[in-house]
Amino acid sequence: MRYDSIPVSLFENNRKRFVEKMQNNSLAILTSNDVMPNNADDVMGFAQNNDLFYLSGIEQDETILVLYPDAFKEENKAILFVKEVSEQTLIWEGDFLTKEKVSAISGIKNVKWIHEFEKTIQLFAFEADAIYLGHNEHIKRITSEMNTRQDRMIQWCKQKYPLHQYERVAKITRELRPVKSQEEIELIQKAVSISVKGFKGLLNAVKPGIKEYELEAELAYQYIKNGGNRHAFKPIVASGKNACALHYNTNDSVCQDGEMILVDFGVCYANYNSDITRCLPVNGKFSARQKEVYESVLYCLKEGSKFLKPGVLSKDYELQMASLIEAELVKLRLITIEEIANQDPQNPAYKKYFMHGTAHFLGLDVHDVGLYSKPFEKGMVLTCEPGIYIREEGIGCRLENDYLLIENGNINLSEEIPIEIKEIELIINTK
Repeated sequence: MRYDSIPVSLFENNRKRFVEKMQNNSLAILTSNDVMPNNADDVMGFAQNNDLFYLSGIEQDETILVLYPDAFKEENKAILFVKEVSEQTLIWEGDFLTKEKVSAISGIKNVKWIHEFEKTIQLFAFEADAIYLGHNEHIKRITSEMNTRQDRMIQWCKQKYPLHQYERVAKITRELRPVKSQEEIELIQKAVSISVKGFKGLLNAVKPGIKEYELEAELAYQYIKNGGNRHAFKPIVASGKNACALHYNTNDSVCQDGEMILVDFGVCYANYNSDITRCLPVNGKFSARQKEVYESVLYCLKEGSKFLKPGVLSKDYELQMASLIEAELVKLRLITIEEIANQDPQNPAYKKYFMHGTAHFLGLDVHDVGLYSKPFEKGMVLTCEPGIYIREEGIGCRLENDYLLIENGNINLSEEIPIEIKEIELIINTK
């Protein structure tokens, strides 16, 4: 693996907390993600099922984790099934994880080859009353046409054992994963630290006439050099009017003199993510109007992030953030007090220039699992990302930091990433 070894205690503690929430005499089956084909004999980059990684630390495909805390034999309380190394795989793909390595990473002593799974489950299913199965319930995009390894496991289990009671792994992990352990916080901080290097490299490269993808390359260089798995998501490097499209990421335009660039990016390190947004002037100097908009968004970030603390509900936080931005839009002469007084409550005036939420959970997923219907808790990591988008002026500005919630407030994990106007201009102009 590219990243430093993760303490095995992280996965042992995660499993301990998970099985404490399982029903009596039940077992849990979690399976890895698929390796997705590309074209011919090529494949896309592999990303593990995050619930499986959370409970085992294993990043390899064709992996199954079985937890049976009430098993009669101690060695059957946790078993990992992994693909077997052969002469053929050694020649064509290199070495897979050995049983010894799987045990060292996960802390699970009982490791079997994956072809032993069905025979083993047959014995467990006869004794167990309920089976917990995983599924990617958290995904927002429609995936009805996809048939994943998790889908196939669900279908297989229900066909093989139709009279068992079935429960959802996600019901437990959505409660456990939002509150981060010290080990997880350190991994997120590492992802943020690599992001610092990437953004500073981008600041040193920016100039009129450069392509957006050339700046994207500066981000990629640093995550690869520093042992990151991948980008946390496809980076947004949006110059000028491109920044007014919230999910623009073709990154193929030329950065013109006088434009501002919005850069929304993150690093995935040891499967934990950062999520940062910054804006910068192509020519090294914010125009008067760019500066005005930037200062408004920065003010909203600084003030709005103060609302991120334990006990606060997401909906109340978002309302407070909307009020901050609404006031700034009036100062920027984009909406008026009269428009606010006469607005449709279902479609407030500020929505023309600010149309998205500003805080989401961060962790193994960039938009990590968690219930927004419950108050924030100590140990959660959340983003704060206000923005103002003025299409008629070709200006889009969003600023985003990552915050760890502590007893009475939060800590800005991304404090080292330049954000003040003077600092950004100084770095660009002294390269």
